[in-house]
Amino acid sequence: TLLRDADGDGTYEGRWVFAENLNAPYGLAFYGDKIYVANQDALVRFDWVAGQNRAAAAPTEVAKLPSAINHHWTKSLAIDAEGRFLYVGIGSNSNIGERGLAVEENRAQVWQIDATTGATRPFATGLRNPTALAFEPGTKQLFTVVNERDELGPDLVPDYLTSVREGAFYGWPWAYWGPNADPRAQPANEKKVQATVRPDYALQSHTAPLGLAFAQAAPGLPAPFAEGAFIGQHGSWNRKQPVGYKVVFVPFSGGKPNGAPVDFVSGFQADGKTMGRPVGVTVDPKGAVIVADDLSNTVWRAVPTTLTPAAAAASAPSTAMPESAASAALAASSASAASDPTSPASPATPASRASD
Repeated sequence: TLLRDADGDGTYEGRWVFAENLNAPYGLAFYGDKIYVANQDALVRFDWVAGQNRAAAAPTEVAKLPSAINHHWTKSLAIDAEGRFLYVGIGSNSNIGERGLAVEENRAQVWQIDATTGATRPFATGLRNPTALAFEPGTKQLFTVVNERDELGPDLVPDYLTSVREGAFYGWPWAYWGPNADPRAQPANEKKVQATVRPDYALQSHTAPLGLAFAQAAPGLPAPFAEGAFIGQHGSWNRKQPVGYKVVFVPFSGGKPNGAPVDFVSGFQADGKTMGRPVGVTVDPKGAVIVADDLSNTVWRAVPTTLTPAAAAASAPSTAMPESAASAALAASSASAASDPTSPASPATPASRASD
């Protein structure tokens, strides 16, 4: 779905179905005159001309992606600054390898794909479910957020944000958070346990991070949010006390996480009711943070209140915005997609999960 803000007032007046008949699309990346989409079974490419509202032709397949079983079906996507390589996050086919390791071939990895030839190779491995990818603008370092394993209790294992190092192994299924062995992973592999790289930054367990965007791409954001990562947390499904269901901001310094996370947009749960579940997060050139919510089928737009009075008035909420922990610094507007079957709601399939 394509949303357009033709007059720049912060409201998306136009909405078009840019492309149809995709196969559970999730990752999206732009480079020059190309749009890349990561379906659950293939990376495809559309030609793009500025101003067009609908794809002129069917997409071209760049590379096939692992899709058998697809316990974790989402395929996250990022492209480097030169447009040479694309990176695709591919989740595992199980929680902890209980289906056998044969079905985990080419899973729980970040792939590097040549944009021209479609050649693929594992870039990093042992990442149970890398649900979002983004490059830190200053260092050009690739980062991901990962949904870690379940059934070790409400406080293990922490989901995490980490840089993605070429050739690194991050533990799944044999270890977690560095060389901490998980005895459920069989057959045991002590060599893999000891080779496990510790991630950079722990998020709370079971928050299910699905979105990742860097603030540096939106120069209009106020100082507290000028350098760091916005993370959309879809929320837990397996805790008596739910966690997540919000967008958090992780401060960065020198291209690395530095400081405690801050609740940026919250209030998606109240009085035992869930009203929204954040998924994708991005920023726009005007300094707004865009959040896709796949429960209410809404795209939320959070903007600084330091805009000019006219712009601030134009961005007043058109529907009720979830209460934000950063409400003193933000105003909000939304573009509802509730009636649009092609809205940015993650497609659900009975035998698979986007996050867990």
